[in-house]
Amino acid sequence: MLRGSTLVRHGLVFLGLTVVLLLLTSFVFDAYTNYNVTEVAILAISAAGLTVLTGINGQVSLGHGALMMIGAYTTSVLLTWHPDLPLILMLVASIATTGIAGAIVGIAGARLRGPYLAGATLALAVALPQVPSHFASIFGGNQGLSVPTPTPPPFLGANFTQEEWLAWIALAAGVITFFVLANLVRGATGRRFRMVRDNEVAARLAGVDVARTQILAYVISAACAGLAGSLFAYWVTRTSPSGFTLNLSLSLLTAIVIGGLGSLVGAVVGSFILVYLPVWTGGFASSLNLSSNVANNVPLAIYGIVLIVAILVFPRGIAGGFASILRGATRVLGPSRRSPALPTAPETPSQ
Repeated sequence: MLRGSTLVRHGLVFLGLTVVLLLLTSFVFDAYTNYNVTEVAILAISAAGLTVLTGINGQVSLGHGALMMIGAYTTSVLLTWHPDLPLILMLVASIATTGIAGAIVGIAGARLRGPYLAGATLALAVALPQVPSHFASIFGGNQGLSVPTPTPPPFLGANFTQEEWLAWIALAAGVITFFVLANLVRGATGRRFRMVRDNEVAARLAGVDVARTQILAYVISAACAGLAGSLFAYWVTRTSPSGFTLNLSLSLLTAIVIGGLGSLVGAVVGSFILVYLPVWTGGFASSLNLSSNVANNVPLAIYGIVLIVAILVFPRGIAGGFASILRGATRVLGPSRRSPALPTAPETPSQ
């Protein structure tokens, strides 16, 4: 059953991963580590959606930070109007509104190709953060809207902190997202995505509706960004335009390139690097006793060096590079499979 059903196999793997992660956040990680793990999970959800759109379907997007902003403001506005609404409803509402926005952008994007599509999504990333300033009565202007941190349920005990609970929520949402996307990209929908990416003419000849496939990819990617944006609002505890600048969109694109374009595992690897590399390089810069101007630029310089080295050493991303190394090691160290010898013909009986 495990060999024949990808769904069952993925389900068991992701269930085991969920248990391990929840145990780590409860008994091993401290509050600061849980804070960073939550950020990794949030960025990984958005990066996974961008991987489906850009890496698997071939549509370049520079505006994913703006889609996250839609999800974050959906949660923030609803909590402002109805503070008692349950968290799961906030997440579903953010997914729905961002999915609708993704469908609208996808319809326009299906008519564009290459740099024209990148330019359109870039305009979205630049223009959308200006909306809260013009509708300050609804979105709070530049100051934004405050979002309360989710309170853990009483049955988890008095010692269960809000950082642990938010890490649980983000990790559970991330595991569910990756489970759905992993089965999606391995099925017929994923094959259509790749056909459109590789050759649109051949995909049309094979009976694939190219425009509908591209719009579907954008809706799925936007829904992931909306979920990440909603969790981001809870994590930051305030939704404001300054949290969704063009830098966020470029960082997400950088994450999937470093991790491995078209790889869901690469989205996790890239998000991990995106969060922890500044932490490590910041500590390294402070230990050098440099001036503040130089020390502030050291993490950025190291980040650029890592990006260049990763692209040169691993053209398929870090996840793709390690997968190639693992396959090569398996071929070299694995047992040689020799074809069984053909049975000898029976001896002719003597006359």
